[in-house]
Amino acid sequence: MPISAQEISNVFKTLADSSTAKHSKTFFKTGKGQYGEGDIFLGIRVPVIRKQVKKFIKISNKETLLILKSPFHEERLFAILVLVEKFLKGCKQQQEKIYDLYLSHIKYINNWDLVDSSASQIVGRYLYNKNKMHLYTMVQSTNIWTRRIAIIATLYFIKQHSFNDTLQIATLLLNDKEDLIHKAVGWMLREVGKRDINIEENFLKKHYLKMPRTMLRYSIEKFEENKRKAYLKGTI
Repeated sequence: MPISAQEISNVFKTLADSSTAKHSKTFFKTGKGQYGEGDIFLGIRVPVIRKQVKKFIKISNKETLLILKSPFHEERLFAILVLVEKFLKGCKQQQEKIYDLYLSHIKYINNWDLVDSSASQIVGRYLYNKNKMHLYTMVQSTNIWTRRIAIIATLYFIKQHSFNDTLQIATLLLNDKEDLIHKAVGWMLREVGKRDINIEENFLKKHYLKMPRTMLRYSIEKFEENKRKAYLKGTI
């Protein structure tokens, strides 16, 4: 019989743990005015969710999208991870469909872990050999998660030693007001530096004095201590 969204929901309820849920509410900043405001948790750890993905991978896209609309964070993560697996194993037509479904349901991809576990694998991988202008539209969005998807998507490009879009999008996000965007940009710049430190440092020397402090700290995290201190003091 086909797997239903209700069946998944029933399974997840049996896996719920109240103490883990309480910790998750704090960890994902669900308080008033915080980035995860209003999100609710069942209390299921990621390795357990991944096991359910393997078990129920044959679920249809239609039912997966119903789960993606769940109020429970873990169920949305399950749906995202299913889409990632289907994308990685799919043909070109299937990948295009999942890419379109993903972007048309961004309102439900509404926390950093949901973005980080999927943006490069779906959006980045799909756009790698295509026109990437949609990323530059996304980076102008008022939705923090849309902007985070835009920069995290470029992790796939970075892994292919293609850095230009990362650097251009990072430049567009230099004045972003959100700390989670600062962290994401700094992370991507650090990933560039792992492959080519000169390219990262050329970018930093041009922008580090006006970069948000968090973005800079994430960018230089792996630098040797004296160089890191020099950047932080503004003496490079």
